[in-house]
Amino acid sequence: MTSAPPVSLTAEEIAAVRSWVIHEDGQVIAFNKPAGLSSQGGRIRAHTLDDLLWAFARSNGKRPRLVHRLDRDTSGVILTARTQPAASFLGKALQARKFRKTYIALVGGGAPEPAASTIDAPLVRQEIGRESYMRVCPPDAPGALAARSRYRTLAASDEAALVELEPVTGRMHQLRVHMAHIGRPLIGDARYGGALTLAGRRAPRLMLHARRLSFPHPDGGTCTVEAPAPADFVALAEAAGLLEQSAARAAMQAAAPAPESTR
Repeated sequence: MTSAPPVSLTAEEIAAVRSWVIHEDGQVIAFNKPAGLSSQGGRIRAHTLDDLLWAFARSNGKRPRLVHRLDRDTSGVILTARTQPAASFLGKALQARKFRKTYIALVGGGAPEPAASTIDAPLVRQEIGRESYMRVCPPDAPGALAARSRYRTLAASDEAALVELEPVTGRMHQLRVHMAHIGRPLIGDARYGGALTLAGRRAPRLMLHARRLSFPHPDGGTCTVEAPAPADFVALAEAAGLLEQSAARAAMQAAAPAPESTR
């Protein structure tokens, strides 16, 4: 599925990437990507998830292909296609906005007001040095891209909140910029004004986790894959007193796998 040369992986790397698998069938493999791992490319001289997919290469030299990406410091569900027809099918479904992505995040400033809403704010890309940023802009600004996000509050304190986020569109850094736009930047997000500490603890990274992904399956039906929140996310949410409500605790855990009849 790719002309890139094979990547040599250590036994530890192969074991690690296999341990991240949360769904696997004849068409797709879904992973619970750890924070700190680039999906593809990047400037850090280390293997990316795309490189690690060589652990699943078949005897004909073909390997899975990434269907979408997550930012390096975002953890959670990421999907790959095992075959070229599956990659084509899923790519078209993604472009048609038939994927439903659900994230959880820790944000500063307490509960958003209102507690649940839709943010409809166009974004424009900016290049500052070697870095790319997104910012909210008027709809008629040059380069403006329509962007919509939904959010709802799962738990809150005076200092922070645990929120569920759903990007309706898929712009770069969309959720991060939209939450900063309403005065609730993500904890650990230095790029967009997020606090670097919470409850007296240092935020270990950007506190954003891709919790759930629903997508049309190449074999028919809809497949839903969930990834439990990682230990660093759970620990910071607990330290901030945000896990006392049942909705918050449920958001941290993975549901039982969907029955085969849903595909």
